[in-house]
Formats: sequence, structure tokens, C-alpha cells
Amino acid sequence: MLVLGVGIEPGTPLAHLREAVDALGLAGFDVVATIDRRAAEPAVLALAAGRALRTYPAAVLDAVDVPHPSAVVRRLTGTGSVAEAAAVLAAREVGEGVLVTPKQRGRGVTVAVAR
Repeated sequence: MLVLGVGIEPGTPLAHLREAVDALGLAGFDVVATIDRRAAEPAVLALAAGRALRTYPAAVLDAVDVPHPSAVVRRLTGTGSVAEAAAVLAAREVGEGVLVTPKQRGRGVTVAVAR
């Protein structure tokens, strides 16, 4: 099972999120994971349609050790990682909890993959 972790700026269009996901070259993914405050973002909901959506509070995400934390993300969200941490947490629920693709930045989004 592959988990797509998503960090997204409010109001980012679905097309920008899809571009970032397409750049990963995935054959598919089973779960979308993000910070709880982005659970209602239209682009996240559209991407997660037909898949499981997992969301986590900032404090829970911040407790996950990730290879690429960001001081900017911490200042804005209260956690040093959204995409990588959410991917790892959700993957722990359905698989190994191993990050396989570190965060990749797109236009208004960050994505990462775990299994």
C-alpha cells in the first residue's frame, strides 16, 4: 500500500496538486494523508475521492522524525513536516511506515510517499 502525504497552501487548485503527484511517477496510491486543518481543502478532497483520507493534528505530525523538516512549515502550521510526517503516520497504520519518496515541492503543494 502506498500513502501520499500532502502539504498544501489554502486555495491551491487541484491542477497544481495533480502536477506534483504526476511528477512522482506513481502507478497509484491507496491513501492520502495530510494535516487536519487541510482536510476540507477542495483539492485534497478531490484527490482523495475513492481513497482513504487520513488527517493528523500538528502536534502528532511534529512528533514524527523526518529527514527534511522545515522551519517555515513549523512557523505556519506548528509542525516541521506535513507531507513526510503524514505519509509516514498513515503508512504505519496500513503498512511499514517507511518513507520511500521524500518531499517534493510543487506549486503551492508538497508531496511525499510512504509504504
